[in-house]
Amino acid sequence: MTSIDVSGGVTQGPGDKPADKRGIWGWMLFDWAAQPFFTVVTTFIFGPYFISRMVLDANGNPDPAAGQAAWGFAIAIGGVVMAILAPILGSIADQTGPRKPWIAFFAIFQIGGLLFLWNAAPGSSIFWVLFAYTVAAIAAEFSTVFNDSMLPRLVGREKIGEVSGTAWGLGYLGGMIVLIAVLLFLAGNPTTGKTLLGIDPLFGLDPATGEDARQSGPFSALWYFIFILPMFFFTPDGGTKRPLGLAVSKGLSELAQTLRDLRQRAGLVRFLVARMIYQDGVGALLALGGGFAAGMFKWSVIELGIYGIILNVVAIGGSIAGGRLDTRKGSKWIVVLSVLALVIATIGIISTGPGYTLFGLIDFGPEAGEGLFSTGAEKAYIVFGLLIGLVFGPVQASSRAYMARSVSEDETGRYFGIYALSGRATSFLCPFLVASVTTWSGSARLGMVMILPFFVIGLLVLLTAPYPAHNPEK
Repeated sequence: MTSIDVSGGVTQGPGDKPADKRGIWGWMLFDWAAQPFFTVVTTFIFGPYFISRMVLDANGNPDPAAGQAAWGFAIAIGGVVMAILAPILGSIADQTGPRKPWIAFFAIFQIGGLLFLWNAAPGSSIFWVLFAYTVAAIAAEFSTVFNDSMLPRLVGREKIGEVSGTAWGLGYLGGMIVLIAVLLFLAGNPTTGKTLLGIDPLFGLDPATGEDARQSGPFSALWYFIFILPMFFFTPDGGTKRPLGLAVSKGLSELAQTLRDLRQRAGLVRFLVARMIYQDGVGALLALGGGFAAGMFKWSVIELGIYGIILNVVAIGGSIAGGRLDTRKGSKWIVVLSVLALVIATIGIISTGPGYTLFGLIDFGPEAGEGLFSTGAEKAYIVFGLLIGLVFGPVQASSRAYMARSVSEDETGRYFGIYALSGRATSFLCPFLVASVTTWSGSARLGMVMILPFFVIGLLVLLTAPYPAHNPEK
């Protein structure tokens, strides 16, 4: 793991404590704590389990198309709530001052929602499971808004990209460690019932009833609770405190003023619009890509977990390298390259099916291989997945650094609320389109095609945005 120099020119607000190395590492550990929710629950373990095994048809058989549709609609509903409330809460946080109380408040809901996922047995009612997941996802997003808005106060602007990228790398490392723990000790092979260590799953978990996937909720909740504590103990949290009622009224007033000011900051608006579009694709690919593979190749929890570990190894290196390149090349350069790579990878994924890739230009023929990822189509899917893993961290970390370099320290809360809005304003749209097309066509593949335009259009808009975008344009 890289060493971070935090000595360069930190400007503190009134009453702020200086951020030492311990405080910055405490802030970066928030990503380490939060990432297993996205890696293990959403992408590689629980989400694919829900899509491929929990939702059953009238005959009691798994219905991956219906599972993908239900999962997509739940994500869309959560996106609407996030889009409406994120900028409001960010503006209020600017007025209340400290961010940690907000993170603690939403941690209660995130942990509670994750604990409930244990109840997601195959064939059980999906409503409360989706409700619990959506509550956890909303709480995770709002906590991220407040955590991100702390960054400009902790380090000088020249180090923002490196610190942001390293934090993303730590997050992926945390997600990978949890995945490894699941595969070695908790997830059983559906045939033998044994874990990768050749032992029975700990705590008597039964793979036949999905307990090896359902445990990912409580496991991620415990991980999050433990590892957000260093941020609370060591990271300075400045700002002027105001009573909540006054903070709400002033926060809403400041938000209205911020939205008016954006009309004079056309360059920043172009960046936010671009991010709104490409982040929609990122979120949908993150939430649905693993489930699409699980339904297509009939991957078990073990195969999904190994796939996730492979991607996370690449993501760690990509995030750290992206952070260093961000310092040298600038955030926009990293984001443009990353979105272009996501365009290529998405085309690869939707062009791959059992026995072929690139829409049949490469035909592997009828295959019935034995062992993990034994067919050519599975190997091709993994190659495209590696490209996604390589840029998933940089596209998000450098977007965060792009924003942090484009606003002043006293407006970080409300502008990171707008930033969250740009990532969520239409976040319901891509999952909704995927779910709708999947429902209409009965084809998960046609549904996944809807992700591609979000990357292409987002990239085209991003190319028109200045960097950095902090100067008001008259």
